[in-house]
Amino acid sequence: MIKFFNTLSGKSEEFKPLKDKGVSLYTCGPTVYDYAHIGNFRTFVFEDLLRRFLEFKGYKVNHVMNITDVDDKTIAGAVREKKSLKEYTEFYTKAFREDLKTLNILPPTKEPKATDEIPAMIELIEKLIKNNKAYIKDGSVYYRVTDFAGYGKLSKKKLDMNIAGASERVDVDEYDREQISDFALWKKAKEGEPSWDSPWGKGRPGWHIECSAMSMKYLGETFDIHAGGEDLIFPHHENEIAQSEGATGKPFVRYWLHSKHLLVDGKKMSKKDKNFYTLCDLLAIKDDEGKQKYDGVVIRFSLLFVHYRQQFNFTLQGLDAAKEALNRLRDFWLKMGLGYMKENNNVSSLELGTLVKVVREHFTAALADDLNTSEALGEMFAFIKLANKIAPEKISAEEYKEADAFLNETDNMLGIFSGFHFELSDEIKEIVKSREEARKNKKYDVADSLRNEARKKGYIIDDLREGARVKKLL
Repeated sequence: MIKFFNTLSGKSEEFKPLKDKGVSLYTCGPTVYDYAHIGNFRTFVFEDLLRRFLEFKGYKVNHVMNITDVDDKTIAGAVREKKSLKEYTEFYTKAFREDLKTLNILPPTKEPKATDEIPAMIELIEKLIKNNKAYIKDGSVYYRVTDFAGYGKLSKKKLDMNIAGASERVDVDEYDREQISDFALWKKAKEGEPSWDSPWGKGRPGWHIECSAMSMKYLGETFDIHAGGEDLIFPHHENEIAQSEGATGKPFVRYWLHSKHLLVDGKKMSKKDKNFYTLCDLLAIKDDEGKQKYDGVVIRFSLLFVHYRQQFNFTLQGLDAAKEALNRLRDFWLKMGLGYMKENNNVSSLELGTLVKVVREHFTAALADDLNTSEALGEMFAFIKLANKIAPEKISAEEYKEADAFLNETDNMLGIFSGFHFELSDEIKEIVKSREEARKNKKYDVADSLRNEARKKGYIIDDLREGARVKKLL
């Protein structure tokens, strides 16, 4: 049984999708006016874990993630840099996609851009006008919040708390509306701004209508899961519900999942406090030898350390700890690989096989309980500690393969072994074998030479009681 904490109900619920073997998932994508920061990527990594786990459990996930390439911020950025809106946003869209690859985040099934979906937004606004949920005023269209009885059911806010300025995406003075709580669905064109034709004149969509239109177009009027950061609960996701249900009269989303915002060095991120990190900033950090200190997988792993609904304090010291922990996992996987390369007797204590069976059950159960990564990783490290105490001669080749298969399963769920999989070329295998022979014959100068040769090819050979351990350089 899979359980998720549903923001809408305020409690943990058993997950039952609309279709037996299919899951419809919408995640709010980036507004491409700048590079995404580490706080954004905590949410994107959590959403990737959600998708990976559902796929591991046998569901086919139809994952839609939008690209917001028209709003106040993108327009202001394009004007500032004297570029067309398309040229400006395509640069940051490309950068975002590269960041996803670096963090080993799976691409969505569908990635609609807001500027390509204007007709769907206009059609949705027309439905809201027809249903008396929206009104036209001076070339703009507004949603009448007081006409939607369920407003506030996601955020648990009362209507009188929906004040202007509750979000930086809400215009306070520039548009005249009936009530200060109403929000724009369509904004009348201003001089010099990009605009599109509509039944109400030239203009552009409001931010909130974009996600409603795109999610329902590609996933249906009711779908399974909508995920995002907690900062989007109000007013964005609240307004999405009002728009969508006001147009269709049907429940919009069945499960709402939100990740908690991230702190950096115990504070809210800000450029003023010099604790604002993009992915490029972190990848540019060097170690004492002048080499890249952290890669994308280490950063991803650090973001998975803490449960997605718990406060996470991101620090460089935490990245160091994540790197060390990830190396422990990687070393263990390499050890398992080297183990089943050996000509092993099939005599076994069955200890490793038993451990794998237990940890597989506990690991999967932890993730099934609202994606509890903290508990799942705790199970993993407890397993490694116990497995490392088993004498190598008591482990059969079959058990080594079983442990390797389990580690493959965890990678399918967590996506943390990218580039670390036990895949030694025949050339490296031959170097390891020749070096072992040299050490047995006490030809230590030859052994040292072979170790240096392996290092030049990107591998470190360590000598352990049970034999050589090969590590791939970061």
